[in-house]
Amino acid sequence: MNKRPRRNRRSSAIRKMVSETNLGTQNLIYPLFVVDGTNIKTEIKSLPSNYRWSLDLLLPEIEECVNAGLDKFDLFPAVDESLKDTVASYSYAEDNFYLHAIRAIKERFPHIELMSDVAMDPYSSDGHDGLVRNGKIMNDDSLPILAKM
Repeated sequence: MNKRPRRNRRSSAIRKMVSETNLGTQNLIYPLFVVDGTNIKTEIKSLPSNYRWSLDLLLPEIEECVNAGLDKFDLFPAVDESLKDTVASYSYAEDNFYLHAIRAIKERFPHIELMSDVAMDPYSSDGHDGLVRNGKIMNDDSLPILAKM
């Protein structure tokens, strides 16, 4: 063979496509579940090694992650059943612990990426991600509630 094939190095796009996979903390997102209260860390049985955290324990957990190089988090509320209703009204209540948690986290760690799902299901007594009437999800009627969030 007089010529060695160099097709895998011909263009930048091909080099990227065949390059080795590099996985690091910059590629990871840590899902965090926050509950109202203090001194709470409860394992989620369906997600081993994942917990529902109260804000006072969640902040040190985030700090430990940041110190280890992890700076992306996806935050989910774990809302008490007593706060849920058919129109997810607690989702936009001013005293919502989840909204307070988001503000506190961003104030303490302004450089992290904090993601949140705009969804009604954590606040809805029927567990759906929209208003339900006669067994049907009313998408258009749900939009004003989602917009308030």
